[in-house]
Amino acid sequence: MQQKLTLRQLALVGSMLFGLFFGAGNLIFPLILGARAGSRLPVALLGLLITAVGIPLLGVMSIGISRSEGLLDLSGRVSPRFRLLFTCALYLTIGPLFAIPRCAATSFTIGLLPFAEDRVWLWQLAFSLLFFAGALYFSLNPSKILDSVGKFLNPAFLSLLGVMLISALVNPIQPVFSVQPVGDYVNFSFSTGFLQGYDTLDALASLAFGIIVIRSVRQLGVTEPERVAISTVKAGAVSMSLMALIYAATALVGAQSYGLYAERLSDPAFTGGDAFALIAHHYFGKAGALLLAATVTLCCMKTAVGLVTSCSETFEELFPGKLRYPQWAVVFSAASFLISNIGLSQIITFSAPVLYFLYPLAIVLILLGLFGRFFGHARGIYQWTMGFTLAAAVLELGRVVEIPAVMDLAGRFLPFYSYGLGWVVPAAVGFVVGMVLEKRK
Repeated sequence: MQQKLTLRQLALVGSMLFGLFFGAGNLIFPLILGARAGSRLPVALLGLLITAVGIPLLGVMSIGISRSEGLLDLSGRVSPRFRLLFTCALYLTIGPLFAIPRCAATSFTIGLLPFAEDRVWLWQLAFSLLFFAGALYFSLNPSKILDSVGKFLNPAFLSLLGVMLISALVNPIQPVFSVQPVGDYVNFSFSTGFLQGYDTLDALASLAFGIIVIRSVRQLGVTEPERVAISTVKAGAVSMSLMALIYAATALVGAQSYGLYAERLSDPAFTGGDAFALIAHHYFGKAGALLLAATVTLCCMKTAVGLVTSCSETFEELFPGKLRYPQWAVVFSAASFLISNIGLSQIITFSAPVLYFLYPLAIVLILLGLFGRFFGHARGIYQWTMGFTLAAAVLELGRVVEIPAVMDLAGRFLPFYSYGLGWVVPAAVGFVVGMVLEKRK
């Protein structure tokens, strides 16, 4: 039996992983970043790439290098209770509560809303029903997800997206340096781009998709643990390199097309989806709307398939004997269908506080898994580090929902709190305390 992936197999697994990661948020958030960052794009893009590419890559590497079987295994290194609560919270966030419904809502808002002149709710209801019927069909065959996403859905999406991006890049409306940054990008371009990467949900998804990558690698004949880890890291590098390239191109298009939506950028409700629709119409007219609809729907469909699959497999393992995989898949698809119909803007608004709470925990857990072999994956170090991070994450939540007392207290004692990075120092302190106590043992 082979113990090394061929280049073709590595490209296939990397394509599958890219297809699972790259959803609607990955398409619209870099675009609006470019539009608002303008001449500050290089600095803002660097911040975005750290949280939307670098940390997700570390997440995939963490699962592979720590030789975990997925998030359940990695989070279980902290404690059984943390394993249950954090895993449920993460999967529900990237699953039926936010990410999966956002896939359908984004597809409809960007691609089909321009064609729905009246009874918009009915059009959205019908579209989301068809969307989740398709996602459920692919999800009920998890053993074929490598072929479904890696060979078919992802190449089709990349072809359509490539047509749009190349057309915009070779015929820019204006140069990037002529565009003035707006909002927080004027003075805080790096940290704003860094936090914008949270919205893609990719650091959370990297912990969830690890199990799919490992299973796909084994399915191709690689079973020796060390080789599985190496193949997982290589596949992650392939997919994240492609993501970084598309992020940069998309953000550049967003900045170069500033003139199409200059007057609307100050409106908080104006999203990257709206910008994408204007760009598509500018370069392709009515045909651009159809091209955009097909591009976004394919983009979101493949991500929804991966999320339904990983959520269903995890909950079947987390709650054995309750429901079987196909039943979980139906439950998550149905719940996502209902939530998707509340609208894209509402979904994005509701998800923000949850992301600022979960992201610090996910980032620190990824780093612990990645470097755990240097301290023997000692449970005490995991617990002290995650405990301090959890306390800081609660304070971050208070900042996002704007609780004055919390903001005033944390702002005085936590470095980088105003930048949304108040968890960094507490996590480091928790790690040092854990190391000292572990050495005393």
